[in-house]
Amino acid sequence: MVVIQHFLKWLETAKTQERADAAAALARAFVQRELKFDDRLAAEAALTLLLDDRSTKVRLALAETLSLSVRAPTHIIAALAADQVEVAAPVLARSPLLSDAELIDRVALGCARVQTLTASRPKLSRSLSASVAEVGSVEACTALAGNEGAEIAPFSFRRMIERFGAIGPLREALSRNPNLPADCRHLLVEATGNALSALPLVKALMGEERASLIARDACTRASVTLIESVADEEHEALVEHLRLRGELTSGFLVRIVAHGKVDFFRVALAAITGQDVDRVTALLARGRHSAVAALFKRAGLSAITHAPLLIALDIWREVARGNRMAGPQEVSWSMLQAVDSAQGSDEAEKLTRLLRQIHLEQLRRNARLQALELAAA
Repeated sequence: MVVIQHFLKWLETAKTQERADAAAALARAFVQRELKFDDRLAAEAALTLLLDDRSTKVRLALAETLSLSVRAPTHIIAALAADQVEVAAPVLARSPLLSDAELIDRVALGCARVQTLTASRPKLSRSLSASVAEVGSVEACTALAGNEGAEIAPFSFRRMIERFGAIGPLREALSRNPNLPADCRHLLVEATGNALSALPLVKALMGEERASLIARDACTRASVTLIESVADEEHEALVEHLRLRGELTSGFLVRIVAHGKVDFFRVALAAITGQDVDRVTALLARGRHSAVAALFKRAGLSAITHAPLLIALDIWREVARGNRMAGPQEVSWSMLQAVDSAQGSDEAEKLTRLLRQIHLEQLRRNARLQALELAAA
């Protein structure tokens, strides 16, 4: 007690660096040593008084020393967290004593750096992550997306994409997050395409309409690639996401069958038709052409697509049984040959163009892979 009294009198004349060193020493003693009750009360009073020190250097010394301790006085931690950013930083970034409610307040009221420090904490609850996703700056959301210790709900992922999908660093951080849901990955693909097509240079070179068309086509191809990285249990959620956005078109379904995404195709057909997934699976695996065509009709697929889809399914069935070696290049060519171009309809022309495009894409892809293999040999 007497020591603390002398300490408080000494503070009145001590230099800034001396006060900072003394503040750190007192804080260490408070959290590391077992003090008598009266001495502990006196030390806590002295630490509280140091919160009013005019120098940020002194308050920062307190924050750095107390920030990792569970024995620090909670009112001091709360006051330091509300101090100016350079003082609050250590406490916001790591103090275990700050509650979710306090941190949510700091996110709501603080600047971008305060929000980013909070989003970078070793562990974040879903409610705190939701607060950052809803009102945080793009820097804070980027930190959140890259924080492996953060629990992030699907709606928070979607909110970040809605708010800042045009910002490259955030998209990159989200794309690397292993917990990003499949529907959000698709939103991320679209956000990337929209950002690219909106670039002034791209518009100047291609024109706005063509740039938008190319971006949409690239997004469709990327969506097919996305299906490869999505676990089977996420297919249903991704299908529902695409259905609600009106993207389960005949052209998209033709493309995914050409690429051999039959597992995704069966979930999509079940969602569109309302049929049981197991029944749809059995039809696609073993059903007669007439039964499968009836399923296509119920799904609203144009009659012009039936023959190419049936041809593709026959080939993929043989591949699955081990009776044939084939890939999207061969399948797309067979589908192209099955289009009844004699109809001369707009639908037949569009389908022919789509299948030719898929086939040429696969030719180019396979040629590139072969060239790379030769170069590596």
